[in-house]
Amino acid sequence: MRRTVAALAGGFLSCALMAAPVAAPVVAPAAVDSGAELIRVLISLLGVIALIFFVGWLSRRAQVRVRPGGRKIRVIESMPVGIKEKVMLLEVGGTQILVGASPTGGLRTLHVLTTPVADDATPAAAAPTIRGFRDVLNQWKRP
Repeated sequence: MRRTVAALAGGFLSCALMAAPVAAPVVAPAAVDSGAELIRVLISLLGVIALIFFVGWLSRRAQVRVRPGGRKIRVIESMPVGIKEKVMLLEVGGTQILVGASPTGGLRTLHVLTTPVADDATPAAAAPTIRGFRDVLNQWKRP
């Protein structure tokens, strides 16, 4: 019985495999509209270029906010006196002011100095300077 079933199954299987496959209908490839494709590529390219300029503009705006000091107010020295409190010596228009800063009380004027404290010549070397993107690129530029 098993041999008969195996022979019949083998015969049907071989006939099924030998049968010609049903041919799929031939579909012509879609015509490519090169003008529309060119416009799509150009719009994508313009979008990427605009994104590069936007990120550059955004980074310049962020650097302006990070740079310490201004032209009218200058921090001469800052010293922490607690975990979150500090004392700062400011120069505003030639007048030096001692200011206390804390997260709860904000800023408080401690003393206005009548005779300015002598400014050291070395603090500019001790203070870390913020390097611009151009300086970093010049460092990696090959001779």
